Amino acid sequence: MTSKWAKAALLAAAVVVALVIGTQGPTTSPGGSGTTAPTATTRATSGPSSSRTGSPDPRVAPSATRSPRVTASPRPAPGATSQTTVPAASPRAKAVLDRMTLRQRVGQLFMVGTPATGETGSIGHAITDLHVGNVMMTGRSSLGVDATARLSKQLQSLTTRRATAGAPLLVSTDQEGGAVQVLQGPGFSRMPSAVTQGGWSPSQLRSQARDWGDQLAAAGITVNLAPVLDTVPSGTADANPPIGAFGREYGSDPAAVTEHGLAFADGMTSAGVVPVVKHFPGLGRVDANTDTSSGVTDHVTTRRDPLLRPFATAIGQGVPMVMMSTAVYARLDPEHPAAFSRRIVTGLLREQLGFGGVVISDDLGAARQVASWSPGERATQFIAAGGDLVLTVDGPFVAQMVSAVVDRAESDPGFRATVNASALRVLQLKNDRGLLGR
Repeated sequence: MTSKWAKAALLAAAVVVALVIGTQGPTTSPGGSGTTAPTATTRATSGPSSSRTGSPDPRVAPSATRSPRVTASPRPAPGATSQTTVPAASPRAKAVLDRMTLRQRVGQLFMVGTPATGETGSIGHAITDLHVGNVMMTGRSSLGVDATARLSKQLQSLTTRRATAGAPLLVSTDQEGGAVQVLQGPGFSRMPSAVTQGGWSPSQLRSQARDWGDQLAAAGITVNLAPVLDTVPSGTADANPPIGAFGREYGSDPAAVTEHGLAFADGMTSAGVVPVVKHFPGLGRVDANTDTSSGVTDHVTTRRDPLLRPFATAIGQGVPMVMMSTAVYARLDPEHPAAFSRRIVTGLLREQLGFGGVVISDDLGAARQVASWSPGERATQFIAAGGDLVLTVDGPFVAQMVSAVVDRAESDPGFRATVNASALRVLQLKNDRGLLGR
């Protein structure tokens, strides 16, 4: 990497961090938890002593010792409304969008779970008849790289002109390490928890993540729903069910979380796998898991919060995807989960932090936190708030979700413009990764 690029990326990161630290204002919001509830019930105890130190002065810029390599995504100027505009979309992505029907465009806004064990179930119907454009391999699989690659190829073969206008799928999974590693078996390394990864040097973690990313790429995985950039305050890990209790955090210091989380993202990017930072604006302070509980609320986080710094730095360095939490953030938007909050998705993430990439939700299918909303409301509210990719781990809900988004887009020109912009963002991401051809 050239020194010119390094300086430019670090300057961008500094500007974004300054926006987080320097902007005041009352805030409130509601939102979610981990993408797939981990199956383990014990927490990794090994980890770096440096990641268990106290929080730094919130006005101190994050560490600039790493070499940013995350592929840049389009970013609007802070303060610009980016919900219905997509800067620098390529002619190829626009051409694919132009040949799509409305239903095919709506399908690009969904990522639907399918068992990683190869039991495809209803996913074929979702792709061919509902035009769903993206999938997530879920559960736990010990099939290994070769068998997973065959499954990925089988899924991609369903993306005909009639189904997705020929646009390939984003195929994702949850490969964080520790209790959250969907894909295992021959060819996949056993990944330690983020707490353990946080004890390694950033260069060691970056190299190891490149190896893990190579394994995913060989298996046909294009998106990894990791790394976790949530910071769990020192001494509170056991009382934080979604993150700390499973050792999913890189540390209790935002600087350590930034350094190690982005080293992981760099490694994935180097392997050609899209990293997803999560769960914005952070689940490190909640006392319940949004996958299994309702009413999950963060009463502390503000727009000036130092625990936003890992996300701000990742955005400044061009991370292409951000996952929204579904927890409620009482000081950001007390009326809505974060994934349904325009104040948080558009106001904080897109406008204040300048994120122009793809915003994906945490699970809106099986998660208890959002159960009081109908499936259709979950999908339409997320997209209206400024989100792009509706993630539903539970496939049976997707028909209701797709129908609700199509119906609203057909009757509401403003919402239809939002759908078109989001579909173009997703297609641009696919083009950036070479999925739309050369």
